[in-house]
Amino acid sequence: DKKTKKIVIGRREKDPFIKELTWVFPGGNVIPGKKLEEYLKEEVKKKTNLDIEVKQLIFSRVMPEHQRILNLYYYAEVKKTGNEKPGDSLKELKWIKPSDFRKIVTTSVDNAVHKFLVSLEKK
Repeated sequence: DKKTKKIVIGRREKDPFIKELTWVFPGGNVIPGKKLEEYLKEEVKKKTNLDIEVKQLIFSRVMPEHQRILNLYYYAEVKKTGNEKPGDSLKELKWIKPSDFRKIVTTSVDNAVHKFLVSLEKK
């Protein structure tokens, strides 16, 4: 019996830049001088209490809703589940099927990100 792959998303109360933003991938803003992968691990830990292993950058884009925001989408794997809890700007966490992400988010999702998420279910 193949276990269904799930991704974790978090719900924000309000985003300072995009008022429509509610459910998001855990992450954060870049801090100059820090290695992106290390910073991502710290931010995900702070927001979800999960330890991750960053695998690869899968996509980047400027947000259509806010042209001053550059999103970098990384694929990371959770080392161990069971201790997750929302923290920092996230008020709730939810595990979902990757292909359901587009149904839940309230802002645009690029086709390249959606295709990558759907491909996770086929592995």
